[in-house]
Amino acid sequence: MSYQFEHSMVGDLRKMHAQLVEPVSYQLPIGEQMVELNHLINQPIQLEYLGEIHCIHCGRRSKKSFSQGYCYPCFKKLPQCDTCIMSPEKCHYHEGTCRDSQWADQFCMADHIVYLANSTGLKVGITRVNQIPTRWLDQGAVQALPIVKVSTRQQSGLLEKALKQQLNDKTNWRALLKGNAELIDLQQERDKLAPLLDQAIAELQEKFGIQAVQPLTNSEVVSIGYPVNAYPSKITTHNFDKNPLVNGKLMGIKGQYLILDTGVLNIRKFTAYNVKMSW
Repeated sequence: MSYQFEHSMVGDLRKMHAQLVEPVSYQLPIGEQMVELNHLINQPIQLEYLGEIHCIHCGRRSKKSFSQGYCYPCFKKLPQCDTCIMSPEKCHYHEGTCRDSQWADQFCMADHIVYLANSTGLKVGITRVNQIPTRWLDQGAVQALPIVKVSTRQQSGLLEKALKQQLNDKTNWRALLKGNAELIDLQQERDKLAPLLDQAIAELQEKFGIQAVQPLTNSEVVSIGYPVNAYPSKITTHNFDKNPLVNGKLMGIKGQYLILDTGVLNIRKFTAYNVKMSW
């Protein structure tokens, strides 16, 4: 289907910015400019991949995107692309082998939160304190509850690993895009975890000190609503690598997904792709 558009913008994609209001407010960075998305819901839009990918760190042209937006050299050398980012319990900062200790001082040796969330059911997750609520919005969570505050990313990863004995740590993206998860009493679920949680906290406090690991017993559940007019009955994905032209009526936005009547587009997956957006 062809559309007539009044506006267009060209630039490299970045992940959507989101603000926790009701519903969540989304903006899509296209190069140095920003497209307000919420008011485009129920309107036709088009994104055309122009054939170039530019590394989000160094800007060089790349044939392929690694780790959501990096060229291969940056992927191999940058600390934010190291294996311990996906598995923080494997942090090797203390061994003196960190790729960039100054970067780690800012991003890893900083307060983190371990939380329960409900995106497609109960899960455990971690994030830096200053990434709340961004992390929950990126995941498409409809509920979230901070349960423990720790002083480093490694500590959050160790606690998350202990809780994964009973909890999932993944989001089912297909279920995420078929509708909102049924609401869960997250405070009750936290209380159910008490034996395992208390033991894990005690072990970490013994290793890192009492002040380093603090349970958050008075946290309130955060509820989140997304600007979605209609969820797809069948999930079809758009992929710039297979078809550079994506268009359709924007039906909603959730997590880092644009939900169109022609399929869904994972913006985060195509970070650094040079596109022309029209609306």
